[in-house]
Amino acid sequence: MSRISSEWSKLEEDKNPIESLAESLLAAISEAIKSVASIEIEKENFIEIGCFLYRASMVIMEFHINNNSPTNVIEILASLSVSVDKAKNSAMKLQKNVHTIQSSEVRNILEQLQGVMRNIGDNLSMVPLSTYEDQEYAEKAAKALSKEIKAAYFVVSQSRVVESKEQLQMLSSVDISREYKMDTDLYSIDVEISAENLQLSGNFESRKSRDKNDYESWSAGSLMSLPQVAQYMEPLYETFFCPLTKKIMDDPVTIESGVTYERTAILERFHKFKNTEEIVCPKSGQKLKSTNLNTNVALKATIDEWKERNDTARIKVARAALSLASTENMVLEAIDDLQSVCSRNSYNKIHIRSIGMIPLLANFLNHKSRSVRCAALELLRQLAEYDSEGQEIIAKTVDISRVIKMLSSNHGPIRHASVSLLFVLSRSQFFCDEIGAVAGGILMLITVKYRQSIDVFTSEKADQILKNLEKLPNNIKLMAENGYWEPLLTHLVEGTEEMRMEMANYLGEIVLEPESKTYVAEKASLALIQMVHTGNSLSRNAAFQALKQISCYRPNAEILVEDGIIQIMVEEMFTRTIHNEPMNSKTEASAILANILESGKELEDFQVNVHGHTMSSDYIAYNIIHQIKNSTPDELNINLIRILLCLMKFPKASATIVSVIKETEASYNLIELINTPNEYLGVVSIKLLITLSAFMGHTLSTRLCKTRGQPESLIQNPTEITRITEKDAVSVNFLAKLPHQNLTLNLALVNGNIVPTLIKSISQIQITGMRSNRYASAYFEGLVGILVRLTTTLYDHQILLLARTYNFTSVLTELLTKSYTDEVHKLSAIGLENLSKQSINLSRPPQMAKTKILKFFIFQICISTKSSKGEEFSLCPIHRGVCSSQDTFCLLDAKADERLLACLDHENVEVVKAALSALCTLLDDKVDVDKSVSLLCEKHAIQHVLNVVKEHREEALWQKSFWVIERFLLKGGDKSALDISQDRLLPSTLVSAFHHGDECTRQMAEKILRTLNKMPTLSNTFTM
Repeated sequence: MSRISSEWSKLEEDKNPIESLAESLLAAISEAIKSVASIEIEKENFIEIGCFLYRASMVIMEFHINNNSPTNVIEILASLSVSVDKAKNSAMKLQKNVHTIQSSEVRNILEQLQGVMRNIGDNLSMVPLSTYEDQEYAEKAAKALSKEIKAAYFVVSQSRVVESKEQLQMLSSVDISREYKMDTDLYSIDVEISAENLQLSGNFESRKSRDKNDYESWSAGSLMSLPQVAQYMEPLYETFFCPLTKKIMDDPVTIESGVTYERTAILERFHKFKNTEEIVCPKSGQKLKSTNLNTNVALKATIDEWKERNDTARIKVARAALSLASTENMVLEAIDDLQSVCSRNSYNKIHIRSIGMIPLLANFLNHKSRSVRCAALELLRQLAEYDSEGQEIIAKTVDISRVIKMLSSNHGPIRHASVSLLFVLSRSQFFCDEIGAVAGGILMLITVKYRQSIDVFTSEKADQILKNLEKLPNNIKLMAENGYWEPLLTHLVEGTEEMRMEMANYLGEIVLEPESKTYVAEKASLALIQMVHTGNSLSRNAAFQALKQISCYRPNAEILVEDGIIQIMVEEMFTRTIHNEPMNSKTEASAILANILESGKELEDFQVNVHGHTMSSDYIAYNIIHQIKNSTPDELNINLIRILLCLMKFPKASATIVSVIKETEASYNLIELINTPNEYLGVVSIKLLITLSAFMGHTLSTRLCKTRGQPESLIQNPTEITRITEKDAVSVNFLAKLPHQNLTLNLALVNGNIVPTLIKSISQIQITGMRSNRYASAYFEGLVGILVRLTTTLYDHQILLLARTYNFTSVLTELLTKSYTDEVHKLSAIGLENLSKQSINLSRPPQMAKTKILKFFIFQICISTKSSKGEEFSLCPIHRGVCSSQDTFCLLDAKADERLLACLDHENVEVVKAALSALCTLLDDKVDVDKSVSLLCEKHAIQHVLNVVKEHREEALWQKSFWVIERFLLKGGDKSALDISQDRLLPSTLVSAFHHGDECTRQMAEKILRTLNKMPTLSNTFTM
């Protein structure tokens, strides 16, 4: 009682008396267990007592770790302390007198211990239910333990003494030699754990010599592990042990001497004897006449029954240990014990599941210790293996995403344990259903599969898991979405019709990555084409969608053509008819054919059927054009027009298409489709009309003007345009591409009041710029093109009036002053050329009051004079009359000549050609060439022209440049001739043109060379 008094006195000073008393009690139980485990007599009884004490310590742990302690806890702990001290004292007394003690005294001690144990059972039954909070199993375990302890009965039996010292040491030792290691792969926190709290010394005497603080520290940690005594929770009998192996027998057999051994052990002993006559019984030494082995059925049944009871007890203890989880060692030893139990009997796995162990183990997957996580994974795998029900329970309970995350651990055992668990679970249908819901789950498995060089085992297991997941089609789709196409393609080629249809559906839905598109086409195209040709409606529809997806990638065209897709698609479009089919195969087939043609593959002479028709034949053109109507579905119209646009790139096909359209009313159909509600249909229709305009522009212009609402509907008022669309851009470009000289169309534009809208739109884009919209540049080019087309028919008084009213010359000159596109600069120069050609006709000398004044100043470059009404006029030195940029379109007055000269340095040869053509109008025979050359010389025009000759090699541009140079040589005087002759590169360029140019170019080059005295003239030659 001295110990209890000291504990009570300690309670007066301790801030937490319950915790302190619980720790002291746990230390006392540990000492008591050590004492009873070391007693050599009545071993079975004392081991049973030790087991009861150990299990009672688990309940006491609740007081130590639980904040919800009952009010009577101190009384319960005090009573338990008295009982434990009595048990320890009785055990120590028996241990000291073990060699002299009488059987009666042993019986008395056991009776005393039996009473002590009943008191402990009564105390445990007094613990309120609130102590266990939500740990339902802990509550049940405590009640069961209390009942078992109170019902315990110990009987003295000398035959039940365990004689083996090795067995005694095995039962009394506590093995917690595991070394604690902090994780570095998933957790970054640091936890300091004292070695004294992790290891339990086996030296009892050394512990007694510790000071008070060390003793309390040890006493708190002495039950933080699961001792090996828990392996034998049920009472043991000596007859269970094999005399040779000292272990409990699995297959006991009796030999001739009557002694029972383990079958394998005795057979091994018999084999050591070379002479069978020398064989003796290992235990009795009796010579054996026979080596026959007789199964000890009764003993085997008894041992098996004992093992079942013992396994049940071990599972309960392990459950309690895992519930407490005081230390890593306790958890690891409990899991090890459960693994051992499961290995011995598969039925134990069912028992473990039935008592709610799976959620407990699942929680350990988040443990800070890597070893605990690994052990929990291995036990879960063991519980799930070869047990479909267990697989489903674990798959429903365990956080699969957590297990998948462990595949990326830098610790090999963790990776192996997690992938092994996933492999076992992948046999479950539930797991296959749920894996798709795990974010990145299948992606992680695919990643691990392809990391064979890093971890072969994990890679191979991941591959097997993915194969198991193929049982569910949706998983195959997820694999494909994450770049693993083999399962989908394999099932598409080799699967059942239903599976092939589903795979084709998935293939049509999934967005192919660039690196996968060709691979998928190579593997799938032939199977899909066969499905289109021979499958049912659903299969055909799925195959069409997949082929549309594959054909969108242009490099796949070669593969599809080789697999025979052209013939099948043409057949679907023109000849095959399937009644009651829920989809329009013509639309799908035309889309695929359009995709293939848009790849740029040369298919003009490709044979499309057995009749020898090719893609450029009348058969294709008539069938396609015949189907383009307002009544045709929009999508089919779009695809048919896309096909025609591609065929127009081939010479034979384009001639055929143009001929068919001219013969039919197809152009009207195309024009009517411009204003269809489907904007994209309108876009492709206009694109085809633009392409056809190069072959039948006047016909299209006439038919466009005959169509109601055209052509004015092609140009939208800028106030109505919120953003420039592709249709806006192609519409104005269509008007710009039609023949410019078509007066009917130009007058229709004028009468439709298009010019004000045109000028306003151009001004607005000049303000806002062309970078605000992707179609702004094309739209702007179309607007300028329409303006320029009007300059070709200035002979019409309506168009002339509009050109003067809106000052076309200034508008086009301004377009040359800013950095617009090359097309805009070229069109502006062409427009200025057209305007300048009219200047000589529009420039007229004014009516003078005095003709003498005119005669006097006739030779002046520019003079002021007065009309009969007294108004002043400025005479143009080139056009010899009254000029202005607005009324006569004079380039000098608009200062357009300076901008045109700047354009001669442009990189684009088309811009240079247009600018040079516009300048040539200033050197025409109808104007005053002398004055014009003089003015251009002042602006160094000849240097610009010489640069053009040197930098560009185009024949037409050379001819224009040579013409200008010749004019300057004839009219520019000595200065111009000197400037031209001093150019070092010009002679070599002229010689090259003389040798390699056409006849016109050669004549012009020769003429300049003679002028420069680089070739002999006719007058200086003589004949022999």
